Amino acid sequence: MTMQRFLPRELPPGLEQLTELAFDLRWSASDSAAELWRAVDAELWEATRNPVLIIESISHARLQALADDDNFMQALNAQVLARQHYLEAPTWMESTPGRDRPGCIAYFSMEFGLSESLPIYSGGLGMLAGDHLKTASDLGLPLVGVGLLYQQGYFRQSLDAAGGQLAFYPFNDPLWLPVMPVRGAAGEWLDVELQLPGRMVYLRAWQARIGRVTLYLLDSNHQRNDPRDRSITAELYGGGPEQRLEQEIVLGIGGWRLLGMLGLNCEVLHLNEGHAAFTVLERARAAMAANGLDFATALRLTRAGNLFTTHTPVPAGFDRFAPRLIEQYLGDYAIALGLEPGELLALGRGNPAGSSEPFNMALLALQGAGAVNGVSRLHGEVSRRLFAPLFPRLPLAEVPVGHITNGVHVPSWESRAADDLWSHACGESRWRGDLATLEADFRALPDAALWSLRCAARRRLVDWVRTRHARQIAGRGASAEGIAGQAHILDPDTLTLGFARRFATYKRPNLLLSDPDRLQRLLTDPKRPVQLVIAGKAHPNDADGQRLLCAWSEFLRRRAVRLHAVFVEDYDIDVARQLVMGVDLWINTPRRPWEASGTSGMKVLVNGGLNLSELDGWWAEAFQPEVGWALGDGAEHGEDPAWDRHEAEALYAQLEQDIVAAFYERDAQGLPQAWLARMRESMARLTGLYSANRMVREYTETYYRPAAAAWRARCHADFSEVREIERWLEHTRRHWNGVRIAAVSREHDGEHLRVDAQVFIDELQPGHVRVELYADAEVPGANPERIALQRGEPLAGSRGGYCYHAEFPTRRPAEHYSLRVIPAHPQVRWPLETRLVCWER
Repeated sequence: MTMQRFLPRELPPGLEQLTELAFDLRWSASDSAAELWRAVDAELWEATRNPVLIIESISHARLQALADDDNFMQALNAQVLARQHYLEAPTWMESTPGRDRPGCIAYFSMEFGLSESLPIYSGGLGMLAGDHLKTASDLGLPLVGVGLLYQQGYFRQSLDAAGGQLAFYPFNDPLWLPVMPVRGAAGEWLDVELQLPGRMVYLRAWQARIGRVTLYLLDSNHQRNDPRDRSITAELYGGGPEQRLEQEIVLGIGGWRLLGMLGLNCEVLHLNEGHAAFTVLERARAAMAANGLDFATALRLTRAGNLFTTHTPVPAGFDRFAPRLIEQYLGDYAIALGLEPGELLALGRGNPAGSSEPFNMALLALQGAGAVNGVSRLHGEVSRRLFAPLFPRLPLAEVPVGHITNGVHVPSWESRAADDLWSHACGESRWRGDLATLEADFRALPDAALWSLRCAARRRLVDWVRTRHARQIAGRGASAEGIAGQAHILDPDTLTLGFARRFATYKRPNLLLSDPDRLQRLLTDPKRPVQLVIAGKAHPNDADGQRLLCAWSEFLRRRAVRLHAVFVEDYDIDVARQLVMGVDLWINTPRRPWEASGTSGMKVLVNGGLNLSELDGWWAEAFQPEVGWALGDGAEHGEDPAWDRHEAEALYAQLEQDIVAAFYERDAQGLPQAWLARMRESMARLTGLYSANRMVREYTETYYRPAAAAWRARCHADFSEVREIERWLEHTRRHWNGVRIAAVSREHDGEHLRVDAQVFIDELQPGHVRVELYADAEVPGANPERIALQRGEPLAGSRGGYCYHAEFPTRRPAEHYSLRVIPAHPQVRWPLETRLVCWER
């Protein structure tokens, strides 16, 4: 298919490549590319960070002047060559051997945070999705993204004179966005049709380019739709349950249909949160239509290639819909699947027979997936607890949820100076390989270079905040004297703390404000002052979050702290980038275990910032005393005000006693050796480990490759394999009640355990069951023990009875081991696809 951009503008000869650069969001990870756009129009660049808007807005005379400017043309050609070299360079994926390399991976997400020029994101989920796509491009993964193009996106923020939050919803005009229509072979704009109750909805299809990766976006603002349906994709996380359901139908069902129309036969489907769970139904429906399969067989076929990544640490975080709403919107769709509406509802319920139970999108995703993962080691444990009710006869350790800890696309978050420093030590392509020598190479850098990086970054942040804050208060009617006074806020030589995130109660954004007078003394200490830069939004419907934000506004109006603490309005990608590049210490205070992973603290690593964070999410596994500071005792305390007070005290104490001293105590060369020691360890140990490079390679090896191989295996021989699997599962379920464990004997001599058992398996084949001993892990976090028993002779005169035995070395008591029987099939993933198990009584 051919792709044309929307309403193209003709550029002077020699500048044609500007359009290619503007529409490739790879520029968002390049500081040198930013310099090019700043040279085109510095004012527009600073105001919008949007190359497409710039080339569509500036005069023809200015364009001609650029074409006649040898210096600009040299810079432009350098960027064109850099892009060409990037696209043609060998990739990590090409260097990995094996036939199980995935053919096409479809990554579905409700939001993508790629650039402030494409405002279709709200926070961490979108940032992760954007970084995932950028890294897939760097590594050469055959991946496409699928999302929604919101007419307004997430709200934009400013504060009123009293410090209250104001929410605005500017229109996202596609003419000014780095997106292009998806057109068919005949040049027509590709539309996706979707049946909703009583009407057809038409979806426009767009594409955005990120290096080697394409992101496809759907929007309902189509002239053929009625006004209500044109607003389905109006706001990200806006509206009520019905609009949210409509959006998720558009994303999941419409998104997979779009891939089919494009001829993209994706082997792996990656659901980034449960919002996209309807995709598993549409993928199965498409397989039914293409191959003449019934729904159960089609779902069995496709789920092998489906991966569900959950980001939710509490049950209330899962999207749930009333059964009536699901029947209204998906009743006819269920019939198209060959299901009764109740059967479709059962796919999203913990209790399939619970007629009043809401439809849970996370449960639908899990029951249509071949693998499930959380986004940090701790979140994997939390998720196993959340999903444990679906697996009532299994130990918690065997609830089938793994984990891959999140990471960040480092080039998108490192400053120009940090890029130069890392390039000198580790090479320019360091984030596109396997990171094998990264830590050792980095350690060769001298202390003076690290401290110079930190001081220059802090100075740049202070300059940026002064300019930004002057503009903020001018918009609220500040006097000329007050605006001029912003040149004196903050100090480039003062320890700078950063705190930026969504203002929600579980994130405890006001833990640092628990004792305002004590915080004021910390900030205004005459010998060792501290300064604070804050940013973040509270959802417009979250009254508690807005009250927390107002409390900060009230504190920041104190005359004594006005030069020492600043709130930066409208937290977005650019604000985040400036903060993570410049602050010395990043603070994070969530209530454990409600921060599934968190990535903001990972972004300071490459720039030499340190972390002071709750032992939650990624920091629970990353923290060592050599790399930063921690809050909490590693336990869960719920919403306990007494514990919050305890942790607030610990937060103040660490800042006052440890952190301030480490920053200000200098040696004869003026270097803070205690600070630099932590900074070096943090940068060397953690930057590569918590990069999206590591994360995406881990997804590839742990999930994408196995999923592609499993999907191919089920497609083998005209789908006879998957049909056989479905017959085997039905046969196994029918006879499982006849499986039982009879006599069991154990002999333990202190070093070896011998177990003999009589097991009856009814009419099942001996090769289709596994008899094993199970024991919980001796050490927390380790894997449980699973010891297979060997089958011996059939029991005389019995039907399906066999002797089983095992002997193995162990010092654990015999009663630690429980005998059980589970189904066994080389292509069936137990217990995700069948939860059958028989334990000894």
